[in-house]
Amino acid sequence: MVIYNCINEKSSLFGKMCIKNARRTIITAATKDIQDINLSSFRTEINPVEHDESCLNKIYTVPSDITSLLMKDITIELKKQTTIFRELGILVRKPAIELISYLEQTDYTKSINKYVLYGKEGVGKTTTLLHLIHYGLVKHFIIIHLPWGMISIIFKIRNWFRYAKEVSESPLIPDKLDLPQLAAKWLKYLKCLNEVSLSQYNLKTNKEYIWSQREVTKCGETLSNLIEFGIERPKFSCGVVNALLDELKLASTAGKCKTFVIIDGFNAFTSTITHVCDENRKYVPPEKISITSAFCNIVNYDWCNGAAILTVDKRANKDRKDSDYPKYLLGKKGFEYLDPFLPIHVENYSKEEFITILEYYKDRKWIRNISPSGIRELELLSNRHPVTLWRLCKSL
Repeated sequence: MVIYNCINEKSSLFGKMCIKNARRTIITAATKDIQDINLSSFRTEINPVEHDESCLNKIYTVPSDITSLLMKDITIELKKQTTIFRELGILVRKPAIELISYLEQTDYTKSINKYVLYGKEGVGKTTTLLHLIHYGLVKHFIIIHLPWGMISIIFKIRNWFRYAKEVSESPLIPDKLDLPQLAAKWLKYLKCLNEVSLSQYNLKTNKEYIWSQREVTKCGETLSNLIEFGIERPKFSCGVVNALLDELKLASTAGKCKTFVIIDGFNAFTSTITHVCDENRKYVPPEKISITSAFCNIVNYDWCNGAAILTVDKRANKDRKDSDYPKYLLGKKGFEYLDPFLPIHVENYSKEEFITILEYYKDRKWIRNISPSGIRELELLSNRHPVTLWRLCKSL
């Protein structure tokens, strides 16, 4: 495997790329100037709604407007890749195709179906969710998305329960704790993600919500106004989250919209402990936090015209680290709450996916002139693990 210390300085496209401490420092990222004259054999331009087995092992580029919405759920490594490549390219993989097939065949008049993605860290569970969020946006679903892989800690479920800067007693629910700042920021994200759908459906509240003696959300107010209230008044933001999710369940059941629930790292809600402290400085369980019931209720079977896609991950809880399987990570109570659900395993790249990713890296000039023996060495060193492969290619 050949490592290039310096790429030709005369290159007008790529500027200077040098190796420093086995990491690539990009002085001039001119990848944005690359124009594909013909669609490469490893790419597909088909809309995600139409993705099927014929699209497997191919890269599709997410449009820039959708990319800007999805950037808040991109992992640190994928964020770097998107910035360097000047595009968000997603590999069409079997788990996503399987889920799209199920969603296309779903009878939405029945209670929601639940799907749980599981697998080792770094195999692509979050990227699969990005693919499905794009699908949901194209289908004009309301997307209730609780991300995992943020650069900012404010949206990770695990970090809600670990690094909450503000914890207060709930003004609405006795004996519960609120995370007001985090809930307000999530509402802002949700509003941005669903701006088009919310304006299109013009959904309204079904009852009156009394927040204080002077602050009331009247029956018939738009959900956009309800969300805006939660953003402007963080004190009541957790109560707004509860009200909003209840209203979306009612609207979906009434056939006014379809709702897509996507929660990355759901087993954080079923853990036995969090890092949130009460007034006695003792750690409290997730059910002591008010928003936990809201996100658990939204994946209950008491509504229709929707679907729930969840992931489980060892990093999402503190007390279960010995297995990647859903039954273990969810715990007995969490498993029984979600059951029945369809588990979907996300694995390392297949041989075909591995070759496609290397072709994509070559196309983006991330690796160059690599020999067959170098490719084989990458395969053996990474074991075709997605994140490991990306990191190994940094210095090539």
